[in-house]
Amino acid sequence: MLHKIRNIGPGAIVAAAFIGPGTVTACTVAGASFGYALLWALLFATFATILLQEMAARLGVVTQKGLGETLAELLRSSVWKWPLVLLIGLALFVGNSAYEAGNLAGAALGVQAVFGESDVLFKGSVAAISFIATTLLLAGSYRQVETVLIALVMIMALAFLATFLIVRPDFSAFARGLFIPALPAGSLFTVIGLSGTTVVPYNLFRHAASVKRKWSSVKDLGAARADTFLAIGVGGVITILIVCTAAASMFTAGVTVEGASDLARQFEPLFGSYSKYLLGLGFFAAGLSSAIAAPLATSYAMTEILQISEEKRLAFSRAIIVVVILIGSGLALTGIRPVSIILSAQFANGLLLPIIASVLLFAMNQKKLLGAHANRLFGNVLGIGVVLVTAGLGLRLVLRSLGVL
Repeated sequence: MLHKIRNIGPGAIVAAAFIGPGTVTACTVAGASFGYALLWALLFATFATILLQEMAARLGVVTQKGLGETLAELLRSSVWKWPLVLLIGLALFVGNSAYEAGNLAGAALGVQAVFGESDVLFKGSVAAISFIATTLLLAGSYRQVETVLIALVMIMALAFLATFLIVRPDFSAFARGLFIPALPAGSLFTVIGLSGTTVVPYNLFRHAASVKRKWSSVKDLGAARADTFLAIGVGGVITILIVCTAAASMFTAGVTVEGASDLARQFEPLFGSYSKYLLGLGFFAAGLSSAIAAPLATSYAMTEILQISEEKRLAFSRAIIVVVILIGSGLALTGIRPVSIILSAQFANGLLLPIIASVLLFAMNQKKLLGAHANRLFGNVLGIGVVLVTAGLGLRLVLRSLGVL
């Protein structure tokens, strides 16, 4: 058993990364505000995550290159190289800095759940967590810590499963919400956020970089796929359970999510007064693990895309890590409600997704690079469908905000 845990696949790390404070918050808000009506969005997001992460895993195993390295190679002689590099780099920096703000706010929210809600405590927690994440990343001693944090996140995920069994959800409403798409008034922002919290764009870069370290032969492609399908499928089920527990315990009671104490209410049917400790520990672990992952993935992507030489790579990576954490902590300390910061970060990820997914599809259609493992028609149709749906949702929200719709 210990051997299996030590050799956990990249798919499980991806799943653990998207079950962070942003996911719990976005799913709780979705359930508390709209009941079971938005479950279809999570079903779509889980399917989209499996589809895109399988492509990233296939790219890493077959080419033994990360997504950033592949793009740099494909665009080497193209006039579009630097415009695309600038677009992708800007998108990653903006998206991941916003995501980092959500991670730091989420970890600080966990501290508030245990010790009480206070502006001073929140800001102090953000500063302390930023320092811890920076120290671990720059010292290179984060991997063991990350394993422990992921284990704590899984404990919180199991608590959602146990609570789901206790609260007895409305299964007819559950089925309707899961299979019949609907957009209740005011839900579009939440739908985009649910997509952004599940299909995390930086995970595509991280996954491709991780699989090439674990699997070095095309013969291992089946193992990489199984790891991806199973781990992300389980992660998707957990997100659906979170919405259901919030719908059953909060939507029917008319409870709105304003802070950590509201988030902890989901566990009260099972854990009573101890709910705040479980949520606090889980949120802190999820926030810190994601606060480590986001700047690290950004540094992977940018060093690969810019083809930074080996002798300069360490210094360049550290600079990117520090900048992402500084911007994220600055956004988290703006005074905006932590829940609003977290939801806005998921929304930013949702808008970023069509760009990164399009870049991945471009790479996956290069037969000279992937040979027989390049995308086929069916995979392209599904991938383009994901891009169109996510881009359409974002465009609809932008047009509505401008008064066009």
